[in-house]
Amino acid sequence: MTFTSRATRPAAAGSAVALAVAVALLAPTSPAYAAGNAVPTYEVKINLTAAALDASHAPSAAVKSAFGITGSAKARSYSYYDTDALALDAEGWSVRLRHKDGSSFEETYKKRFPVTGGDIDAALTTANAAGFDSGDTNYEAEVDWGYAKQTLSFSNEKSHSAKGYSGTSLPTSTTGRGWLVNDVPGKLEDWRGAGWGADTLQVSRAHGPVTAKVYGGAWGASDDASIEVLPVVGASGTGTEYVVELSFKTDSYADAAYLHGDAIAVAEANGWLYHGDILKTQLILDRY
Repeated sequence: MTFTSRATRPAAAGSAVALAVAVALLAPTSPAYAAGNAVPTYEVKINLTAAALDASHAPSAAVKSAFGITGSAKARSYSYYDTDALALDAEGWSVRLRHKDGSSFEETYKKRFPVTGGDIDAALTTANAAGFDSGDTNYEAEVDWGYAKQTLSFSNEKSHSAKGYSGTSLPTSTTGRGWLVNDVPGKLEDWRGAGWGADTLQVSRAHGPVTAKVYGGAWGASDDASIEVLPVVGASGTGTEYVVELSFKTDSYADAAYLHGDAIAVAEANGWLYHGDILKTQLILDRY
């Protein structure tokens, strides 16, 4: 009679288990797919010269007619918060507190990414690598399309009660800073390290305030057209200059491209076009 050795069985079983574990460890795992790039909306922003304004510094009747502006003036005041050395701006961040007449305060935390050579997809991929992707519903992606420059931005919007504030009045710099520090979103908070955003805002101040008038309407492919007239202090620190910004919002790249080309052509033909891009955020940070 032949007997099977019991001593060999555990060894064989052990070898099989070890082999299975090794194979499992070496086998490729299912990849963890990151969220795709964000899908932006578009805002065309074309600056006009003072020739587009009438004697009261409102858009002239001809300008309104040319660009479908039908609404009456609505006021809004705002300030940007940054340090004297503009530490937030140096990292591509802007923090704005805005008050529209009859509305709550709007707190906007915005991260900007440059668009080089019109390659919006490349900018979206860069933003994705920094954590701004299609899966983050706390931020709205938008491409600002100026005369010659495009910028991709991601905005986080929050609000604060305007109880006790009339018209478009703004709080003191200290009060506004406190609100913005308390509501700072996570991406800004930890941008350069844990707590960097709040720490930077704690030593910021209000750059402003400025008060603009905005006239709304619809034109071409955009049902959200507007002209903003913003008085700012002159570069020398005295006098007043007027920034005139014509803008159109749309969800479509094709529509934005059409609006951009058509608006420039109409403004140029009428002698209203400013040949360049005036960045309001930078202007206010630098002059206030």
